[in-house]
Amino acid sequence: MADFPVLSIHQFDATGIEQELYVNRFSDHLQKHHVRIAHPHKHDFYLTVLITQGTGFHEIDFERYEVQAGAVFFMQPGQTHYWEFSPNVEGVIFFHSMAYYQWQFPNSQLSDFPFYFSRRNKPFLQLTDSETPKIADQFNRILQEFCADLPYRYSKIGSLLHCLYIDLSRRYAVEEPQNVIHIQPYAQRFKTFEETLNRDYKAEKSASYYAAQLHITIKHLNRICKEVTGKTSTEIITERVLLEAKRLLSTGSMNLNEIARELGYEEYAYFSRLFKQYCGESPRDFLKRYY
Repeated sequence: MADFPVLSIHQFDATGIEQELYVNRFSDHLQKHHVRIAHPHKHDFYLTVLITQGTGFHEIDFERYEVQAGAVFFMQPGQTHYWEFSPNVEGVIFFHSMAYYQWQFPNSQLSDFPFYFSRRNKPFLQLTDSETPKIADQFNRILQEFCADLPYRYSKIGSLLHCLYIDLSRRYAVEEPQNVIHIQPYAQRFKTFEETLNRDYKAEKSASYYAAQLHITIKHLNRICKEVTGKTSTEIITERVLLEAKRLLSTGSMNLNEIARELGYEEYAYFSRLFKQYCGESPRDFLKRYY
């Protein structure tokens, strides 16, 4: 079964402990690696980019975000993305592996930061005109240190990166605090539900299965989901299945019946009705946007 290509950090000009870190001016990144990143793809690393000038769009897991100065994007391993920019786009991009962060901060986790805690948290932050220069300075200091051949540079980059994540988390948390999954009492239990769902969604689609995996009742699972997202557990399960459906549709490697079966639906008609109910268009109509 074909899928989007998964790019490894080692395919770029990464360096550091076993090539676990990459930093570049965004325009240079686009120019040098255009062939690899010109089409929808995934990564096996964590990516952050700040846009300081230019316009365009960035599509992450089939949600499209406007690109303008002050836009910050966060991506986790396994997410699908695609972007298009005006010729004058500029900024700073960096990415690193989980191993690099854990080497620097063995007692911390990337999921401590809200934009990496849950994939249901928006992977986008729009800074104001007054905020952008300060954050841009932090990105540039990371870039300068990356380009300098100085002792302890990887340790210093780790410290700069950690401080930047803290400042971005503070700004992120005030953007839409009621929509950020991280601070609610049920957040950790919801994260466990998400992890189980990502593992088993093709075979298991019932709320009762996931409640049993978490050793709680269906009622309590729904209470957690409602508290954290405002949606039922069944809605969240279905949305996860349909996200994968969109990925499979956009690759063009399987026909509609094969996709339905791959996702555990024996009847394409039922799968099509479900897709249209949640996505507002049929699988065929969605497919037309890519082919």
